[in-house]
Amino acid sequence: MKSRMDMINGSLGDKIIKYAIPLAVTGILQQLFNAADLAVVGQFSGKEAMAAVGSNAPVIGLLVNLFVGISLGSNVIIAKSIGQRDNENISKAVHTSVIVALLGGLFITVLGEFLAPEVIKLLDVPDDVYPLAVKYLQIYLAGMPVILLYNFESAIFRSCGNTQTPLVALVISGVLNVGLNLFFVRGLCMDVDGVATATVISNLISSAILFVALMKTELAIRIELRKLRINQDVLGQILRIGIPAGIQGMIFSFANIIVQSAVNSLGTTVMAASSAAFNLEIFAYYIMNSFGQACTTFVGQNYGAGKNDRCRKALKLCLIQSLISTVAVSGLILLFSHPLLGIFNTDPNVIATGRIRLEYIFFAYVFGFAQEGLSGYLRGFGVSFIPAACSVIGICGVRLTWIFIVFQQKPSFATIMQVYPLSLGITAAVILVVTLLVKPSKRYAIFT
Repeated sequence: MKSRMDMINGSLGDKIIKYAIPLAVTGILQQLFNAADLAVVGQFSGKEAMAAVGSNAPVIGLLVNLFVGISLGSNVIIAKSIGQRDNENISKAVHTSVIVALLGGLFITVLGEFLAPEVIKLLDVPDDVYPLAVKYLQIYLAGMPVILLYNFESAIFRSCGNTQTPLVALVISGVLNVGLNLFFVRGLCMDVDGVATATVISNLISSAILFVALMKTELAIRIELRKLRINQDVLGQILRIGIPAGIQGMIFSFANIIVQSAVNSLGTTVMAASSAAFNLEIFAYYIMNSFGQACTTFVGQNYGAGKNDRCRKALKLCLIQSLISTVAVSGLILLFSHPLLGIFNTDPNVIATGRIRLEYIFFAYVFGFAQEGLSGYLRGFGVSFIPAACSVIGICGVRLTWIFIVFQQKPSFATIMQVYPLSLGITAAVILVVTLLVKPSKRYAIFT
């Protein structure tokens, strides 16, 4: 494993790119797990199986996002400790994070297996899709301990500037996932159970690769089995940053479940089209999100080192690079949208409807890059509640209001999609104002 990146000295622009691009590719590969599931079942099992996999995306996001937010807390704590050269606190945070991931994943697995049928019912999934959707969700939830472990391990690597090692793990498990999808579905004539099983096995491999890498590294983030325990003080620090971010993600996913329910009410074709478009638009999102996460880590380390000028410079560079990259990727996807959507399903109606979603979502990303970057900047200082509150009100509040009021008056797919640029535009404006007013300092941060 490569040595950690020196974020507190030297140039910033090139280091941000070197950090963000592998992180974006890693996120894209994670999404390709689901995209491969959709493509395989769409081609070999039909629209019903494809709709069943796609309709689970908001549910899975709701369950995962709380712990992904908590892993962000680990990232900030470790990054700040690196800036302060506090190796003891780094070790405590690493070992606490691993245990939290495993126990949290086990809790979601047990709870989710009982609640999966009821959760799918809440989505108004059509009768021909319902049993397939339940089966996919139950198998997927069985892999939650290793799925969450991978996310926490990735956060540990990111905190010291290493985004390449998680990428390598995803490349290996991603290739395996595609192969297993084809083997289970085409070879063994399975449907959604085959692609769900392939996803769980692939995540097991990626988390195992990172665990071994953390045991072998000579850096302060090294895992030692005898030290695997929860440190209450460090856990408290992680939770004070991670829980607001996690709750934000959960409420965000809850809003998306309501939106998905509205999409489902328009029929199987719209469901399949929306799922296919989502698996394309998410590529641009991960580009945007990677620069937001880069901002968090660079700000966290420099804040720990007492270099606030570099924190502000990192924000400016992250915003500029994020805007350029997001616009470029969005433009390419729109240019080739018809053949790309055809990978998932060749039905002309599915392709045409999917194109509508892409156009609205990419317009929304004009505002989304600012929301991601400014939120990452504040979290780097340990200020987690403020961006979470802004996003909950600006994104979730607007989307729920829109679906329950506007969509009821004009129930169409275009009506649903209009809420994305509206909600992201409002949220970006609010967070910009808050960032200009709030001057992060020790009285705002959780650190002493």
